[in-house]
Amino acid sequence: MKVSVSPGHNINGTLILPLHQGAESVPESLQEGLHTSLKTQINRILSEGDFKAKAKSTLSVIGGEGGKAMLVGLGKEDKADAHAFRKAGASVIAARKKPHGTDFTVLFTGVSVDCMTAFAEGMMLRDYSYDKYKQQDEDDEEAEISVRFNCDSGMETELDARIINCQGVVSGVHLSRDLGNCPPNDLYPEAFADQAWEWAKAYDNVEVTIINYDQAMKAGMGGLVAVGMGSARKPCMVIFEMNKDKPGRCPVLVGKGITFDTGGISLKPGAGMDEMKYDMGGSATVFGTMEALAATGYDGKVVAITCMAENMPSSNAQRPGDVITTLSGKTIEILNTDAEGRLVLSDGLWKAGEFDPEYIIDFATLTGACVVALGHEATGLWSNDEDFRTRIHDAGNAVDELAWPMPLLPAFEKEMTDSKIADTRNLGAGRWGGANTAAAFLKQFVPNRGYDKDGEQITWAHMDIAGTFWGAKTNTMVKNGATGVHVRTIYHLITQG
Repeated sequence: MKVSVSPGHNINGTLILPLHQGAESVPESLQEGLHTSLKTQINRILSEGDFKAKAKSTLSVIGGEGGKAMLVGLGKEDKADAHAFRKAGASVIAARKKPHGTDFTVLFTGVSVDCMTAFAEGMMLRDYSYDKYKQQDEDDEEAEISVRFNCDSGMETELDARIINCQGVVSGVHLSRDLGNCPPNDLYPEAFADQAWEWAKAYDNVEVTIINYDQAMKAGMGGLVAVGMGSARKPCMVIFEMNKDKPGRCPVLVGKGITFDTGGISLKPGAGMDEMKYDMGGSATVFGTMEALAATGYDGKVVAITCMAENMPSSNAQRPGDVITTLSGKTIEILNTDAEGRLVLSDGLWKAGEFDPEYIIDFATLTGACVVALGHEATGLWSNDEDFRTRIHDAGNAVDELAWPMPLLPAFEKEMTDSKIADTRNLGAGRWGGANTAAAFLKQFVPNRGYDKDGEQITWAHMDIAGTFWGAKTNTMVKNGATGVHVRTIYHLITQG
C-alpha cells in the first residue's frame, strides 16, 4: 500500500468519508472539493437513514460525474477513539471490491493525528493476503493500493512521519502472518533459520546466530533436542541480536517455534491437524517484532530467541516415560509428548539469562486450555511481577490487542514438580487449569539474575497466544489465517516504555 499525506481536500479516485453515527448530511467541514452530484447523493442517503454510520459499517456510493465514494461508520462520536478509527480503516479494505487497484482519498478535518494514524494503520493491517501458492491469471493480480490522506493544514508533517513509522510496524505484523501461514513442508526449523539469516542481511544493526542440532546436543539443550529428534528435519535455536554493542540490559523475547505438531507419540486426532502449522506462532511473533523494530530504525538493544522444532512420531521420537535433562540441568519426566512447547521453551528461557535481560517475555501457542478459558478474544498473560504484567496489559490495550492477566499460584507450581523420578513433569496432575500449570512449569526455567542460586528471579512474562494467533474471526484487522498478534503490543512496550 502506497500512502501519502496532503493538506486540503483534493480528491483523487474513490473518496473515503468517515462519519459519526447519526450524521444526516456531509459535515460542512468536509464539503470542500466534493462534486455537487456526489454530495447530493450522499446527503440523500444520510437524511433518509439508508446509512446510519454504525461502527465498522460501509456503503459504496456512485455519484455519476461526481465519482465514487465509500461511507465509513465510526460509531457514536463520544466513543470514536483511535481504536474505532483503526477498525473503520480496516473495514474500508474489507469492503473493497475489484478492480483492486483503486486509488483512495481519505477526507479528514478536525481529527487528531492519533485517530488519523490509527485509520491508516487499520487499512494497512487489513491490506494483506497470502496467495503465494495460488495460480493467478494476469487479470487476477492485485495492483498496489494508493491512499492519500487529506488533513488540516499544519498537521501533514506529523501525520506523514507517524504513518511512515506505522508502515514499518505493519511490515512486522505481515511477516509474522507470512510465517504462520506458510505450509509446514516449506517452513521447517532450518528453513525458518535460513529466512532469519537472509533477513538480517538487510540491516546493519542486526545479527543472527543459529545453534544447529549437533550444537544443541553438545550444549545440553535436552528440551529442544527431545522434541525435534523424531523428525528428519532437525531442531535448531535462532538468536537475533539488535544493537548488541549498546551497554546495559535489554528486553529478551523468546518464541516457541513448533513448525508442525503431530503431538509426537501422544498423537493428536487427525481432524484439524492441518492447523498445527500455526504452532510456531510464538517464533513468528518474535521474528515479526524484530522486523518492526528494525524497519522503524529502533536504536535500542533487543535480543530474541526462537526455539524451532518439528514434533513427529518415529522410532527416534521421545516417549511418554522418558526423562530428559534440560539446559538448566533440571530433569523433566515426559508424561505426554504433546506437551512439547514447554520443553523447547525451557531451554530458550534458560538461554535468555545469558544476555543479562532487563526482562524476558515468552510467546507460545501453548495450550488448548487457554482457548477454553479466554476463547479467541484474548491472550493469556502470566508474570512473576504484577507491575510488569500490568505494563504488558496496558501496552496491549493501547493497540487494541487484549492480553488478559491470569493467576500464577503456588499450587500450580507445586503440581508441576510432583514427579517421583525427576525434578519436574511436563503435564499437570489433572485436566483442570491446564494453561496455569503450563505457565507454572515455565516459571521453573526462568533463571535468577546472573544464574545466582540465591539471587532474584529475572522479571518474566508468559503470553499464551493459542487462541489469538489464528482462528480469531472477530479480529477486524485480518480476514483469515495467522493474525500476527502482539507484534504491535511488544513494539509499543519496548518503544514507549
